[in-house]
Amino acid sequence: MYKAYPFARPFLFALDPETAHDLAFASLDRAAQFGIARLFSPGAAATPVTVMGITFPNRVGLAAGLDKNAQHLAGLATFGFGFLEAGTVTPRPQPGNPKPRMWRLPQAQALINRLGFNNDGADRFLANLANSSYRGVLGINIGRNFDTSNERAADDYVVCLRAVYTKADYVAVNISSPNTAGLRELQAEDALASLLRVLKRERKELTQKHGRRVPLVIKIAPDLTDDALRGIARLLVQHRCDGVIATNTTIARDGVTGLRHAGEAGGLSGAPLRERSTAVIRKLARALDGALPIIGVGGILSGEDAREKVAAGASLVQIYTGLIYRGPALIAECISALESP
Repeated sequence: MYKAYPFARPFLFALDPETAHDLAFASLDRAAQFGIARLFSPGAAATPVTVMGITFPNRVGLAAGLDKNAQHLAGLATFGFGFLEAGTVTPRPQPGNPKPRMWRLPQAQALINRLGFNNDGADRFLANLANSSYRGVLGINIGRNFDTSNERAADDYVVCLRAVYTKADYVAVNISSPNTAGLRELQAEDALASLLRVLKRERKELTQKHGRRVPLVIKIAPDLTDDALRGIARLLVQHRCDGVIATNTTIARDGVTGLRHAGEAGGLSGAPLRERSTAVIRKLARALDGALPIIGVGGILSGEDAREKVAAGASLVQIYTGLIYRGPALIAECISALESP
């Protein structure tokens, strides 16, 4: 997969993005099953790093959204990631938004998606984990069902937290996707404070029950005001969260205006998001002043982009769209860049 990707990409890009996704993963799963994928995986020397009490083999992870149902972890592990984040998973299965719902903007190295938390639900997610051979660091990203009101959103997050608690190295609470109606309203101060109180209480009970404290991180949007960012930072510290993921996709269209598909509704990811997400990381780092770590994601398409995120204040980084455009070679490049002085 590593060396073959540059040759396979034109064929995959000729297909609908979701069709290409399914085909690529079918090939990766088969290669992993027969031990072929690991033979061609890119190698990169790395020094382990401890963040949130977890020892990560390296600082480069997979962002949520690529493996929503935890079906492909063993194959993805052969790419050399330091950690994988699966999901977003919701309590009940849901189909997501109507197709078409994902578009490539190759001139900008970008994607637009309005998938809408399409996933097979928590029960199937756990069954897939039980059947997986993956034993690396695993983050699990949780969300609410599309038909659950924000007034009842905490119930969905609690259901998911209970379900995945013993399987996750950390749990990411997704309140920032632009593709579930009203979800981003949970980032408002009163709504977020209420949700964090519930999750803090539930995590305390689960810690006592299982004898293990699983870190909670919150995934935020790149479209927040400076005042909102400072308010979120204050609440995360107050409620003893363990980290923050910055950022999700953007509803802005900076850098893609006039391009084909740029007017589609949904979240924009890839190169046009880089500066916006890095600015959020920088502002968060100032507001948090080292109180908790930041996982930086958004527009990483080179090793230098990864270094930029860390220089802005991130302890770890994640990639998704960059993997689509660059392939597995990007992972080794980012690992090496973050190892360089």
